[in-house]
Amino acid sequence: MDSGTRRKRLVIACLLFGIGLGGFFDGIVLHQLLQWHHLLTSEGSYPSDTVAGLETNTLWDGLFHSVTYVAVVIGLWLLWQAGSGSAGTWSSNLLIGLLLMGWGTFNLVEGTVLHHILTLHHVREDSSHQAAWDLAFLIWGAAMLVGGWLLARAGDRESQVRSEPEAADRIAA
Repeated sequence: MDSGTRRKRLVIACLLFGIGLGGFFDGIVLHQLLQWHHLLTSEGSYPSDTVAGLETNTLWDGLFHSVTYVAVVIGLWLLWQAGSGSAGTWSSNLLIGLLLMGWGTFNLVEGTVLHHILTLHHVREDSSHQAAWDLAFLIWGAAMLVGGWLLARAGDRESQVRSEPEAADRIAA
């Protein structure tokens, strides 16, 4: 596998990991620990304050977790593939930046599609300021995406310097 293919797999792997981590955070923290919402709580037919509604929401939350789990497994496999052989040295900033980009992308897509377009749920179902919470979620996602992009760019430059000793000598001079 050539270095260009390895690099593409690294980027896709880290983005998928970030998407999976964002989904796990949303599902574990917002759905289960804080119990602010479930996947279908705003849909109307499945309120979380009835046994039947909670059962349906729990099933859909589980399906949601399954999708995020698959994203993490595929990301792990791609990362393993990209890391086998001589792929050069990768910067921690590149890895963390790409993970943040994936997580931010998850928040932006999930927040836009599920909160605003389909209105399946909101970040805080129990709040009189649902729109503000949904907007804060989108801002958080955008901040992670932009911050991750900046960090990944810096990390990409670091990785290139580490992989090309002559470049490191030129920069040091």
